Amino acid sequence: MKKIAVLTSGGDSQGMNSAIRAVVRTGLANGYDMYGIKRGFKGLMANDFISLGSKEVSDILYRGGTFLQSARSEAFKTPEGQAKAIAHLKEREIDYVVVIGGDGSYQGARALMHHGIKTYGLPGTIDNDIPLTDYTIGFDTTLNVVTDAIGNLRDTMSSHERVSVIEAMGRNCGDIALQAGIASGVDAILIPEVDSDIEAIARSIKAGFDRGKSHSIIIVAEGAGTAEDVAKRIKDLTGLDTRPTVLGHIQRGGTPSAFDRVFTSRMGHKVIELVKQDIHGVALGIENNQITYHPFDDIFAAQNNINDHLYQIFQDLI
Repeated sequence: MKKIAVLTSGGDSQGMNSAIRAVVRTGLANGYDMYGIKRGFKGLMANDFISLGSKEVSDILYRGGTFLQSARSEAFKTPEGQAKAIAHLKEREIDYVVVIGGDGSYQGARALMHHGIKTYGLPGTIDNDIPLTDYTIGFDTTLNVVTDAIGNLRDTMSSHERVSVIEAMGRNCGDIALQAGIASGVDAILIPEVDSDIEAIARSIKAGFDRGKSHSIIIVAEGAGTAEDVAKRIKDLTGLDTRPTVLGHIQRGGTPSAFDRVFTSRMGHKVIELVKQDIHGVALGIENNQITYHPFDDIFAAQNNINDHLYQIFQDLI
């Protein structure tokens, strides 16, 4: 009897529960024993396992976050921490571990792989910053959350003739800011991948108000600056009433979008297909609407780049 464990690690993202459900129910349908590991690699070292049946993953498809909970663990990076984790997996005769998370989680999955555990990675991060996949789990939902927030702010900015600077998540990847900005028709997008001329942005915004515009919106990815600093700079350069808004962790919450639910269901199902084919040591993703997989080493060797054409589309539309 094959035994498969699932864990979620790092920051949570909408759709993680859907991914867990898909892995568990497909595994059960194929006669495998399924387990959940609470609190990621921290729980793995603490031997915090639960048995997962169909009932345990009922009614989680539409819930944000992760019912298995998540945590970061510095201790797991040490040889001693990994030895504890491996010992617990061996005690339970678990040979397969599905890790749902971002770059750090993939590092953990690869470490388990080097100790003889058959591992799989699912890209669970709202930032869309994992290479060799077009989308990561939760990105689409977050995009909708940010787009809705911008729409709400536009209403009040128009009423008071203000400039709004909105800070979105994205330390190393500006995809949330870029795509939400395009979807919302903002006036400027600041992302870490592109050097921005704040003085030119200020001139453009001031010219818009001089033409009779009643509001202006700028979105900045956290890796490109803070809303407070950008707002202060714009106000100093234009004299316009400029307000910062930090969206923060509301971007991680909410019901997963239909796209994220279907996407994660497809990936979770694919994991069990790979188990049956004895293919392991891989991370899954979606490319050109096809569920794909690549060895962990290929993921780490690749570079995640912004879609330059998408940025050019924004430039041509403003």
